[in-house]
Amino acid sequence: MQHVEKLAKVVEEGNSYGAQQMYKSISARYISAERYADALEILQSGACIQLEHGEVICGAELAVLLVETLVKGKFPCDEDSLDRVRKIYKKFPQIPAPQRLGDDDDEMQKLSEALAAAKTRVESCSSFLKSAIKWSVEFGPDKNGSPELHDMLAEYIYSESAEPDMTRVSYHFVRGKNPKQFASLFVNFMGKCYPGEDDLAIARAILMYLSLGNLKDANCLMDELKKLVKQQELEFPKSDLMQFITYLLPTLQRDALPLFSMLRQSYKFSIDREPVFNELLDDVAEKFYGVQRRNPLQGMFGDFIKMMGSEGM
Repeated sequence: MQHVEKLAKVVEEGNSYGAQQMYKSISARYISAERYADALEILQSGACIQLEHGEVICGAELAVLLVETLVKGKFPCDEDSLDRVRKIYKKFPQIPAPQRLGDDDDEMQKLSEALAAAKTRVESCSSFLKSAIKWSVEFGPDKNGSPELHDMLAEYIYSESAEPDMTRVSYHFVRGKNPKQFASLFVNFMGKCYPGEDDLAIARAILMYLSLGNLKDANCLMDELKKLVKQQELEFPKSDLMQFITYLLPTLQRDALPLFSMLRQSYKFSIDREPVFNELLDDVAEKFYGVQRRNPLQGMFGDFIKMMGSEGM
């Protein structure tokens, strides 16, 4: 397409804003003519070129328009369409999270600018991948959205945030397909941001997997965490909450609702440390033992957390 080369030259000459308006107007013309494949080509090219030149906001805007075009054209979430998303994702800048270096004004100014840039990168990439996940829910085989897209978003939030929100990271990793990668990032994180609360973060991640009915990856995460902690000569958290999780995992491998209920009662004090744990455990009871919630309103808090997860993530 001649437009692709012509517009790439405009960006390379430093006029990213002018190119952006042209990318948007040309793709809009293609979409109104229902030439969706041509629109996708121009938007993918534009997003990649803008991102290559450090124009993160412009690149993300075109990336979101590409996803909107996938929806308008009713494109299935198949390898060809996912590859477009992958190629754009790989162009988002990967820059180590800024660290505080000194106290003089210049250093503080640089740190402030680096933190603002990191926030923009995470928000821009998140808006693109969240829209792609929504498209994959509607046009793909997975009711929670493409696991690959969830993994991408989890990794980007973790790697690019100065202080990653592990609840957001966990929300996406448990809907992904890479518990070993999740475990690796988790061990790097342990003790850095929430000293003394590693057990809460681990329990939250395990219960999130279980609330989706995914016992296999919950066990994989737990085994991998223990292995990595041992390899790195760290200490695995010891608490009543961790004991509860250790007993819970084998209990769910068999038809043992009375034992499950007894565990919840015995460890009630530890479970109550985090309000959402009871909601997640109600989901687990429903998934593994078919226990219906007595009160439909019971799930509102958990649903709110999940909604905040998908929105704020």
